[in-house]
Amino acid sequence: MTEVSRDYPFVMSIATRWIDNDIYGHVNNVVYYAYFDTIINRFLIDEGGLDIKTGDVIGVCAESRCKYVRSASFPDALEAGLRVAQIGTSSVTYEIGIFERELCASGHFVHVFVDRKTRKPTAIPETIRTALERIRRTA
Repeated sequence: MTEVSRDYPFVMSIATRWIDNDIYGHVNNVVYYAYFDTIINRFLIDEGGLDIKTGDVIGVCAESRCKYVRSASFPDALEAGLRVAQIGTSSVTYEIGIFERELCASGHFVHVFVDRKTRKPTAIPETIRTALERIRRTA
């Protein structure tokens, strides 16, 4: 069992792209935030039924951070792991790990669910809340 599959209940593969590398030959720091968005939204769509095009509720990023541990670069095949640290009425805090055999970066991301039209916070829809509870960190 790999570290990613042991510590994160939702895992997906991410293929690096040539454009992800910066002039220094490694994945640029801002690209990791795109990886975070990708795994979170893939989870919400596939597991929580989030309708990103026409749904009444959307998630907006209220806070994010990333800690860089070691470099990755194209053509590395990465794995992203996702778990939930905390669930509130309208917000959720995720923890993300990006791996290339070992941890490359870890992150923290807070979504606030809002009404698509008014952009006012709203309760997390039950289907999404149920999915989030399945990947909630227990320790």
